[in-house]
Amino acid sequence: MALAPREIIERLAQEYGEAPFRPHRDPMAELVLTVLSQNTSDTNSGRAFVRLLAAFSDWDGLLAADVLAIAQAIQVGGLARIKAPRLKKLLAQVREQTGGWDLGFLREMPLEEAKAWLRSLSGVGPKTAACVLLFALGRPALPVDTHVYRVARRLGLLPDGVGAEEAHALLEEMLLPEEVFPLHIYLVRHGRRTCRARRPLCAQCPLRQGCPSAVLRAPD
Repeated sequence: MALAPREIIERLAQEYGEAPFRPHRDPMAELVLTVLSQNTSDTNSGRAFVRLLAAFSDWDGLLAADVLAIAQAIQVGGLARIKAPRLKKLLAQVREQTGGWDLGFLREMPLEEAKAWLRSLSGVGPKTAACVLLFALGRPALPVDTHVYRVARRLGLLPDGVGAEEAHALLEEMLLPEEVFPLHIYLVRHGRRTCRARRPLCAQCPLRQGCPSAVLRAPD
């Protein structure tokens, strides 16, 4: 039987310390940063975001910019030829639908409607939508990145054959709203430090008792 989310959170909190919620930034900035983070490392996407802000004074300036200029600004983040037109189209959609750049209305919208609104934008899937809602607005939407997906599968929280996109809804259904943020943070930390994709450190894992995928081995 899989560990309950509450027990996972409690054990990982003892291992990694507290995970207080600190909103990252405004929702529009979070949206742009998360699109830049797709299929690249946090370090590279962060550099691309900083260079983007340095190259264009505001979102209006970015929207008016040439795609090649945008691609040049974000080149350090990778996939610039794909992400530059995607960003320009996304900004055009936001501007057309809201008349500006304030996405604060998503805070009051029913959660599923807020997700659907974000996913209607160019390049926005369930993980990107969840990142904006959780990190910028404090809403209980769970981003399922590669670490969350891998660890959740190994812990038996997800049945075989469930893809990452479907995993968003399945994991959220088993969580209380106040469990969403800490579970995301702890599964990411655990996936990076212990439950690694290759050679997981099962012998020193605080979740080993109760994990159906645990393999007894000497610590690396």
